[in-house]
Amino acid sequence: MATINQLNRTNSLLNVFIAEIRDIKIQQDPLRFRRNLERIGEVAALEISKTLTYMPHIVTTPLGEASTFVLSEQPVIASILRAGLPLHTGLLNYFDHAENAFISAYRKHHKDGSFDIELGYMASPKLENKTVILCDPMLATGSSIVLTYKALLKLGTPKHLHIVSVIASIEGLEYAKRHLPLETTLWIGAIDDELTAQSYIVPGLGDAGDLAFGSKDQS
Repeated sequence: MATINQLNRTNSLLNVFIAEIRDIKIQQDPLRFRRNLERIGEVAALEISKTLTYMPHIVTTPLGEASTFVLSEQPVIASILRAGLPLHTGLLNYFDHAENAFISAYRKHHKDGSFDIELGYMASPKLENKTVILCDPMLATGSSIVLTYKALLKLGTPKHLHIVSVIASIEGLEYAKRHLPLETTLWIGAIDDELTAQSYIVPGLGDAGDLAFGSKDQS
């Protein structure tokens, strides 16, 4: 079964970043909201990096040679558009040689209040036997993550999948665990108990995409 790492269980600056992106007053500054998502991505990247494989490497300095270790291979960072972009940037700041994938996913709402998750545009390298880091700020029902992973399988089966989300619901995590492969590790900033009938996380933070990039036309 997939492994879940809840990052806010240990007090660190991550908790400050999460507090700020939840704060309705601080949310009025889109630049700060995006930057906090980016910083959370950087924290997640550092934690993920501790699980990867390294190899010995010799670095030539101005005064001699130093023995160190470097990544044996680079991951592929995948994000769900559009809300995932700042989180993606944070991950890419640390995994700066990584390959990248982008997938559009959105809720198609119906008149009865229900919705379906639909996928659109996808750009990705081959993924066979690679380490994939898939990021989306909110893991509400888990449907978007699972559908996106299944879409990525068209480009090969990763050897390990890392999921990075800032806030997740308990229900969404359970769904993801049931439908994602055993070789999956979830890195979650905070876990909230409630999911509304409209599939919004409570207390959550609102619509991450709108807060980062402005409201969108729902017509």
